Amino acid sequence: MALKRTMVYADPDDLATIKEAARREGVSEAEIIREAIHLAALAKRRWNEPLTWVQQFDSGESAPLATADAAAEVWDDRARAYEDTKKRGGSAA
Repeated sequence: MALKRTMVYADPDDLATIKEAARREGVSEAEIIREAIHLAALAKRRWNEPLTWVQQFDSGESAPLATADAAAEVWDDRARAYEDTKKRGGSAA
């Protein structure tokens, strides 16, 4: 995999958490950051076409169980909870 160098600004507390996680897991800080970027990118990805291979089933509910909008809403809720936790000075478990 070809990597491209970039620069980001991060909160010092987040960087300390990354440093500790890297030490604990025996990997580089860069690896932790690359994984986080990858997960964030996947969470925000939008497909241009519907997934036709997904098996449909009747859940008995009147509304669909999950939609792209619902997934985005869950991500936004988690991001808000994380930001609220940072403001309070706690951990985002």
